Amino acid sequence: MIADPLVLAVVLIGVMFLFLLSSIWIGVSLFLTGIFGMLIYDHHLPPAISIINKIGNLLAGSIFDSLNSWSLAALPMFILMGEILHYSSISSKLFNGLVPWLSKVPGRLLHINVAACSLFAAVSGSSAATTATVGKITLAELNKRGYSKSLALGSLAGSGTLGFLIPPSIIMIIYGVLADVSIGKLFIAGILPGLMLATAYSCYIMVVATVNKNVVPATLESFTWEERLNALKELVPVLLLIMVVIGSIYGGFATPTEAASLGVLFSVILAIYFKSFSFAILKMSLANTIKTTVMISFIIAGAGFLSQVVGFLGIARALSEFIAALGLTPLMLIVVVAIMYIILGMMLDGISMVVMTLPIVLPIITLAGFEPLWFGIFLVFMVEMSQITPPVGFSLFVIQSISGESIGYIIKATFPFFLIMILITAVVTFFPEIVFYLPNQMIGK
Repeated sequence: MIADPLVLAVVLIGVMFLFLLSSIWIGVSLFLTGIFGMLIYDHHLPPAISIINKIGNLLAGSIFDSLNSWSLAALPMFILMGEILHYSSISSKLFNGLVPWLSKVPGRLLHINVAACSLFAAVSGSSAATTATVGKITLAELNKRGYSKSLALGSLAGSGTLGFLIPPSIIMIIYGVLADVSIGKLFIAGILPGLMLATAYSCYIMVVATVNKNVVPATLESFTWEERLNALKELVPVLLLIMVVIGSIYGGFATPTEAASLGVLFSVILAIYFKSFSFAILKMSLANTIKTTVMISFIIAGAGFLSQVVGFLGIARALSEFIAALGLTPLMLIVVVAIMYIILGMMLDGISMVVMTLPIVLPIITLAGFEPLWFGIFLVFMVEMSQITPPVGFSLFVIQSISGESIGYIIKATFPFFLIMILITAVVTFFPEIVFYLPNQMIGK
């Protein structure tokens, strides 16, 4: 039996990683870790049945509380919308619409990954869906036209993570539910940081293309203004979808859940209009949506139970008091937390990283004076980094399956964009008003 909450926290973290390394499902690992913590804690309860009853009551209550949220209804809707776009021809129109407008910019079509990912992220909500959809459209075309393979892969990996930062975002929905933060405010707060990150990626591409002329083909494609204006027609479907989803939330006409439903309806209408919708596409989209939603819900339920256990055993309070006693400045604390998340990102996927650590980290962060809304955006940046850090960087695997390149080559190509992500995270940390500006404008209305 263990009575010290700090010792118990170390033991539980070790047990959790043992479960994960044993290839047990993440949700099951969370449940088992919580049950193990309850069993080894010194409850001073003589009969074993008392402990079992407490575990049962805590288990039932936490599962109900964590999943009984109307906000979670937005999750399958955004996933379904991304799946429909992925299988329809709407996504390919992004490439056709952007090509004429990028021909004169330094780096030319290398910017297409950044632009296409930014636009698709605004209607997808998933980093994997954004990376896969845009990558299938752009990589082969860029390679055929003679652009730098390394820069094309790196920009896709970096820009694909915008699916988590530019709203709507699955991670933001999960964070909002677990941290009791307005999902609408999180969506709006992610817009400026997301645009900043996309701009930083494009600036890097322009610098590299200016210094090294070999990253772009020698032949220069030229387009007339008439061709450019005609190409805008290809972007109209995606822009309309963005207006429907984000505009309805920002304008106060719909909640995130209602906006997600509108997005699904509008994506189906567009797919039918462009004759790229069929029963087979609907069947695949629904099947993938169900699988993804059930997986995430199971993880959320396990995280909810572990969160209850952490609170019941006094671990969160003990850790908060311990870190407060260290006398760390808020800046030092956030640096330590960032390093922790970068390390965790090498072993865990983004969703697991959030739901496993939030019960322990959020009380410490709020005690240090950070706003939960700002920390939600900071955490999304950390999740984005986890998507492109080996060995469990999911975006790296997606790109490998599309390109056929080795993981080592992709990691090397991605590294500069990983550093850019760290830079923008630092900017958002030193200037938190970037996160609060748009939500405050929304409240002002």
